[in-house]
Amino acid sequence: MAYILFLTLYYPPEKGAAASRISQYAEHLVQRGHQVTVLTTVPNYPTGVVPPEYRGHLLQEETRAGVRVVRVWSYTSPNRGFLRRILAHLSFGCLAPILGARAVGRPDLLVVESHPLFNAIAGRLLARWKGSPYVFTVSDLWPESAVQLGVLRNRLLIRLAEWLEWSSYERASLVWVLTEGIRDQLLRRGLAAEKIFFLTNGVDTSKFFPRPQAEARQHLGWEERFTVLYAGTLGISHGLTTVLDAAEQLRSYPAIRIRLVGDGGAKPELLAEARRRGLENVIFMDPLPHEQVPLLLAAADACLIMMRKLPLFEGALPCKMYEALACGRPILLAVDGEARRLAEEAGAAIFVEPENPTALAQAIVQLYEQPALAQALSARGRALAEERFDYDQLSARLDAQIAALLPSSSFTPTLPSLAQEQQHEQKYKANKSISYR
Repeated sequence: MAYILFLTLYYPPEKGAAASRISQYAEHLVQRGHQVTVLTTVPNYPTGVVPPEYRGHLLQEETRAGVRVVRVWSYTSPNRGFLRRILAHLSFGCLAPILGARAVGRPDLLVVESHPLFNAIAGRLLARWKGSPYVFTVSDLWPESAVQLGVLRNRLLIRLAEWLEWSSYERASLVWVLTEGIRDQLLRRGLAAEKIFFLTNGVDTSKFFPRPQAEARQHLGWEERFTVLYAGTLGISHGLTTVLDAAEQLRSYPAIRIRLVGDGGAKPELLAEARRRGLENVIFMDPLPHEQVPLLLAAADACLIMMRKLPLFEGALPCKMYEALACGRPILLAVDGEARRLAEEAGAAIFVEPENPTALAQAIVQLYEQPALAQALSARGRALAEERFDYDQLSARLDAQIAALLPSSSFTPTLPSLAQEQQHEQKYKANKSISYR
């Protein structure tokens, strides 16, 4: 079996899609007999606030579900304000290989996560220093996404980012893409088909499954109203102002409530706008630990999956969609393109035109007035999750790809010894006074 190093900016106890996906694949690879280490930074996404137990160290380690997690210091920032976020991303990309190189030993294979793109700096340096091949995981085409969202306009920075992006694809042993849209885009741009490995996000169907709604609502203290749930990052890419516009159109339906659960750069503006409009049918909640998300989904009557109406997102398959499918929740899908085709072919969601509040309000009323339709969507959604997106099946495909990439004779794990780890820890004890922003 191989020693595999994942390099990522995001990892639990953070609650985002990337942290969930990477931890699931890492844990399943451990279950399949591999040795897995994750090189990451301290938990801080999306608020930029570091929990007290993770402060004051240049390097620290823990074990989560059999995965060794090595955390290095980097600059942290809330998920808003483009320049500060770029600085945080660049900080990890440059510091991770310097602070973490000795602690991670010599892996047989690196799996380098992108987004953010600057992880490529750390991944390429470590791959060179360790003499290890790397797989470059592409969950978002950057800088293209930043350009389409209007947050990156400087031509020189765009050119530099495009060079880093494409050269990282070329130097990787394999480019792991999460959607067909990303795969097709890279093929059109000239990346060789044999270099691309397509494997989606997924869901642990043994943890995410249909549960009694009444029990879930009692546990959460929810009132008995028809509840539409959005659970996830409240960011600029999701177009959540549309939800407020739809809520205004639903004022005449007092039995309908919309709950927005999560945090993110757009949350302060959304809160302020909801108060300004007096939208009592919109309720904001703080994010819950990931292990409570199945209960949260069970309490909802419908789950809302949203992205902005941009060509970029026509190749998106949001992670939260798989969890809602597995929990048997009817989905209102305001994401066009690949996600729409997938859900409509399976009959597992109602498509709503992105950034169209009238269409969203009408779809909510449709589900509210047609419980039989909601039940049918629920059953087909659960079946789809079990058939195509269970992490046990997906991890088996990843394991087979690793075996094809690395001959079994090359598996020579070299984790650092206990003495080396103690030496490394002593080296940095003097720096425990460092505080995080």
